[in-house]
Amino acid sequence: MLNSKLCQLLHIKYPILQGGMAWVATAELAAAVSNVGGLGLIGAGHMPPDALKAEIRKAKGLTDKPFGVNIMLMSPFVKEVMQVVIDERVAVVTTGAGNPGEYIPALKEIGTKVIPVVASVALAKRLERVGIDAIIAEGMESGGHVGEVTTMALVPQVADAVNVPVIAAGGIADARGVVAAMALGAEGVQIGTLFAASTECTAHPNYKAAIVKAKERSTVVTGAITGHPVRVIANKLTRDFAEMEKRGAPTEELDRLGAGKLRAAVREGDIEYGSVMVGQVAGMINSVRPVDEIMQSIIQDVPKVINKLTKNI
Repeated sequence: MLNSKLCQLLHIKYPILQGGMAWVATAELAAAVSNVGGLGLIGAGHMPPDALKAEIRKAKGLTDKPFGVNIMLMSPFVKEVMQVVIDERVAVVTTGAGNPGEYIPALKEIGTKVIPVVASVALAKRLERVGIDAIIAEGMESGGHVGEVTTMALVPQVADAVNVPVIAAGGIADARGVVAAMALGAEGVQIGTLFAASTECTAHPNYKAAIVKAKERSTVVTGAITGHPVRVIANKLTRDFAEMEKRGAPTEELDRLGAGKLRAAVREGDIEYGSVMVGQVAGMINSVRPVDEIMQSIIQDVPKVINKLTKNI
């Protein structure tokens, strides 16, 4: 099970990708995940090209294994960061918030694998036609920007609709989630919140502590009215958002309220007025652990989960 087509495609040992979380997914975290057999990702977010180049080169100094970069196609620097990825010959690019079609020929020319994140079957089918290598089907349980369909419902529908490998994301934090994703038709998983609560993650200790403290109902979705729903831990910022949305505040005012708040949470540790983007799965995370321990606990428990299932069938 763990030696899937995805492993062969990406030249990794385990079909586990680390989410490309902006501000959270730095070179240190990406390299740590790649070093233990998964695929680490640097979250480019709105990084300017020079900053991304520095992160990529730092990761190269920390691992000789494949790693990737997650690029938000709405970034004001998207063309420049794509060129950095091409110049640095990054092994894998995952994309969000758009269609990577115009960049695929140049990426393919250097052998880079292109894997977009989708929240709907229609987008998955459209992107398959432009030549992507695999697809991440991300359910609304995940942290950060979310769609409207759950992982349980989305993954099998995407798997039935496309011929490329499907990677399940959203609500996965242990071997049970991995096995469930495979049963739904995925050939791999992407895990974000669990790796954010790792020793190697450079996020502020307050941010990690908020994950550990969170329960299954600690997160809320804000921004649905503006068309940019985001899952975060409920705090004073989300209450302000809710009040503004209730009184019909204009989109520009809501955007100003949210500007810079993710950095405030991740880098400065402001978990009251910062945007603490984590998934519902945070309720399963009880401690901060090294990446190797996290990965091994998943891999070692997969056979146990499967054996338990077969005994009950």
